[in-house]
Amino acid sequence: QVQLVESGGGLVQAGGSLRLSCKASGGAFSRYSIGWFRQAPGKEREFVATIFRNGGNSLYADSVKGRFTISRDNTKNTVYLQMNTLKSEDTAVYYCAADEIGFLRTGLTAYNYWGQGTQVTVSA
Repeated sequence: QVQLVESGGGLVQAGGSLRLSCKASGGAFSRYSIGWFRQAPGKEREFVATIFRNGGNSLYADSVKGRFTISRDNTKNTVYLQMNTLKSEDTAVYYCAADEIGFLRTGLTAYNYWGQGTQVTVSA
């Protein structure tokens, strides 16, 4: 069973950048696809990006495509989310999650293990 811990959130001005990290422990990290999701106040949790086990395939939500980049370093058991050109609508709690079975799945229920989240606030 894998445990996930997010870090790297914070307060940034619109147009700025942040890099989130998702550090895994307790499992064979390379067996999992890792996804990033976010939840803004009063809204449902939504898919942001996902990356397959070896890092060779990834998928993005339309709202972040071209601005966010997901990557992974399996030697460090870590997945990253580089977020550029941030907008106020990117403000949310960001969660990483692990999917042991599927390929580039975007649904919340596909992911078995979740981190506790990290807050990202983008000021206008």
